[in-house]
Amino acid sequence: MNDISLKLDKRTAEGKQVIKLRKDGFVPSVVYGGHHKPASMQSSIVETAKVVSVVGKHTPVNLLIDGKKNLAIIKSIDFNPVGHKLRHIAFHTISQNDVITTEVPIVLIGQGESAAERAGLVILQAIEQIEIKAKPADLPNSLELSIANLATDEDRLTVGDIKLPKGVEFADVDQDMELVIANVYEPGALQAANEAAGGEAEAEDAANVGAEQVEATAAEAGADSKAPASEAKK
Repeated sequence: MNDISLKLDKRTAEGKQVIKLRKDGFVPSVVYGGHHKPASMQSSIVETAKVVSVVGKHTPVNLLIDGKKNLAIIKSIDFNPVGHKLRHIAFHTISQNDVITTEVPIVLIGQGESAAERAGLVILQAIEQIEIKAKPADLPNSLELSIANLATDEDRLTVGDIKLPKGVEFADVDQDMELVIANVYEPGALQAANEAAGGEAEAEDAANVGAEQVEATAAEAGADSKAPASEAKK
């Protein structure tokens, strides 16, 4: 676990005042969990963005509040769709003895080293994250999975190929160990599959557009048929 810290200050700005808070370079947040009431906080948007980029929703962070450390994980992050700037964060405090359930990224390593790639085949990742549980000190930033031993288009990597660190378990006790993480494809077959999928998507879009046009025409017709009655009332 990384020892990452973020300083938070108590926030008094609420409602429309939060808009000015953001313009002044701060991001509003709320801290909850344990036996404490939810607390409205704020922090530097620059420092907060740096922390978020490192910890995401899977790595604990030390919140520095009034000079004291409070271990927490990020439960939700709200971004402005325009500019993708941070708008709000919710932190959930935890203790070192809590068993945390969270999703971590699955990172494929060994790119360019496999016989499959040297033979011109393509390796695609099907699942990019998986839910695990562990105490904060044991939570990994990611789970690595090597593709070095992949050789043919019949080879694949599954959940069962993941080697979990000590103290870490899959969150689902009935986790499907045969669930495919990465597949090997022959480029021609992959292109054909993509084109087929694209054709189906185009046909579906066309059908949706057609349905929308029918609905719009019906709506207009309904509006026109109601017009005289409404005018007669006038």
